[in-house]
Amino acid sequence: MIRKMYLAVMAMGLLSVSCSNDDDATPQIETSELTLNLAGLEALGDDFVYEGWVIVDGAPVSTGRFSDVTFPQTFQVLSTQLAAATTFVLSIEPTVDPDPAPAETKVLAGDFSGTSASVNSNLVADFSTVAGTFILATPTDADDTNEESGVWFLDNASGSAVTGLNLPVLSDGWKYEGWAVINGTPISTGTFTDASMADDNAATSVFKGDTGNGPGYPGEDYLQNAPAGFTFPTDLRGATIVVSVEPSPDNSAAPFTLKPLAQMVATDAAVHTSITMGDGPVQSLMGTVNR
Repeated sequence: MIRKMYLAVMAMGLLSVSCSNDDDATPQIETSELTLNLAGLEALGDDFVYEGWVIVDGAPVSTGRFSDVTFPQTFQVLSTQLAAATTFVLSIEPTVDPDPAPAETKVLAGDFSGTSASVNSNLVADFSTVAGTFILATPTDADDTNEESGVWFLDNASGSAVTGLNLPVLSDGWKYEGWAVINGTPISTGTFTDASMADDNAATSVFKGDTGNGPGYPGEDYLQNAPAGFTFPTDLRGATIVVSVEPSPDNSAAPFTLKPLAQMVATDAAVHTSITMGDGPVQSLMGTVNR
């Protein structure tokens, strides 16, 4: 009887030790807060979201996705990874994304110094020395009475046309896009990556005339198929001409927040005459990231 009680007590002791060891062996996942305070970002539409990344031992680790551009925002990240992170990067990703790696379209980046990182959009391009010129003209039709209804990013001050835009090469995942803001509504002139060549819709634009594609530079004639609420031909005098930087691919019909060049056209501007552009409203995005 005593032996049976002893064995029972020993069994209970072993069970107790076994349970204690199992509890001790359970890994404790510790997370820490990563706080983003970013300025100037705009909503991307339904098909794309922003995603944060920290670079740990040279590899990207996601810190979370978001579509709301109200800041500050806080995310939980594994403490060990966050402590070892050297850099923060913000990318634009498809909402439905089978690829776990960051997309080419990266918006902001910056290295950590202690517990914080100052991030900016210089990885897209440095727009500090941009310059631009355009003319009003409608070379895609045979009518010379509506020349104020087209804009072309070229410079003809010397008597012959040359490239009108001095723009840096963009990093992968981005394109330039021209706009005419007419009565407050931006209407695209087309996307491009090289200002010395025609834009992507030179041959397919629904707005241009029927006699040709225009000169070999970015631009647009607003001559037909006007959007609802507009009448083409129009008069771009008094409108604002803008060059923006757009994610590629891009599902938004509106300009992205980066706009390195802009110029309001004078109400008495002459057609076929070079018009100099000024700095746009947003040439750089920035913010802080704290861990």
